[in-house]
Amino acid sequence: MLHRLLPRSLLWRAFLLIAALMLTAVVAWLAIFREAELEPRARMLAQTIASVANLTRTALIAARPEHRVELLAELSDTEGVRIYPADADDRVEPPPPLPLMHRIESLLHERLGADTRLAFALNGESGLFVSFRIFAGDGGEFWLALPRERLERPLPLQWIGWGAAVLILALAGAWLIAFRITRPLKSLETAARQLGAGRTPPPLPPRGPQEIVAVTQAFNQMSADLQRLEADRQLLLAGISHDLRTPLTRLRMEAEMSVADPEARAAMEADIVEMDRTIGQFLDFARPDAEAAGATAPVDIAALLEEIAARYAGQVSAPTRRPADADFRCVGRRETLRRAVVNLVENALRHGGAPVEFEIERTSDQLTLSVLDRGPGIPAAEAERLKQPFTRGEAARTGAAGAGLGLAIVDRIARSHGGRLELNPRTGGGLAASIVLPLKPD
Repeated sequence: MLHRLLPRSLLWRAFLLIAALMLTAVVAWLAIFREAELEPRARMLAQTIASVANLTRTALIAARPEHRVELLAELSDTEGVRIYPADADDRVEPPPPLPLMHRIESLLHERLGADTRLAFALNGESGLFVSFRIFAGDGGEFWLALPRERLERPLPLQWIGWGAAVLILALAGAWLIAFRITRPLKSLETAARQLGAGRTPPPLPPRGPQEIVAVTQAFNQMSADLQRLEADRQLLLAGISHDLRTPLTRLRMEAEMSVADPEARAAMEADIVEMDRTIGQFLDFARPDAEAAGATAPVDIAALLEEIAARYAGQVSAPTRRPADADFRCVGRRETLRRAVVNLVENALRHGGAPVEFEIERTSDQLTLSVLDRGPGIPAAEAERLKQPFTRGEAARTGAAGAGLGLAIVDRIARSHGGRLELNPRTGGGLAASIVLPLKPD
């Protein structure tokens, strides 16, 4: 339960942990200070009470009997000290059971006698009452009433202000420490997201603690290695694809000129066309990342789908708009998005056959264009795997040709636009291949 209440951000978790540690330390020091001052404060208060009781007893003994009433009145007016005779039926309220009060009572027993009593109220009157005897032995017992303020220690308001200021400064320092620790991690997260989207982030500056610097340097090295591997892969695929297309063209010409059997010639031409299409996929997949970082512009996705549907007249139906009056424009690269949709259409026609349908939806923050077919579909467990390069779903789409790059190309294009490719079963059978694009503000 506590784990759910904690914020998910490392910055705020570190801040809360540091703040909790600081507050715990402050509370612990307050408890230690209070415990350390208990004995000196108890001795000081017990000494004050005992001194007042002894001085009052001495003054009463030394004063003439006819002047004692005036003396008691003067003590009440000037010092707030009052004397009451003790009766057996007095209603006495004992002091609260605090360590300080127990220690004061114990010290008063040592100074004034074991029969000394301490009370916080007498017959409904509030105050600090201490019993004493004017004459030793069996003399009458009296109550010495003192203002309770002598026991209390008021907390000055400026202490509260200074304490609040120190607490705010300490929390601000804790937040600054946590921010400086987690700031390199935020940059690392941003760079990792760029790398995952197919872009090459600039090298991160190695700053922060030693462990963060080591992680940053390792990430920079990994990014450079991936960039080099990607460049080598693109060069290899582009070179092979380019070199294969020239002999394929010669083979097509030879087949048209040398093969007399029309069926054999048609079969050879179909194979050559399929090989050329596969090579085209290799070239699309090996396109440099500069294309993904090209200039973007508003693209009317509905008009783009209508244009592609017209190209496949009779095989692909125009998009169904939901809602019909919505604005289906988004920011992107038109030709790159066209290539992605065409790949999905070719994939649907190859594996599912005609008719193929378009569907387009818009919400407040994203736009979804879907290519729907009635083929065998793709199992949900295979959807993510089939987005990987050179992967084909043999169990779901047997006998289909291709290099297994079509969905990988579409997935790369979707991610380069900040979106994603979704492969979901279609209601009634078939596949719904959807490109989800974020809607950016104008």
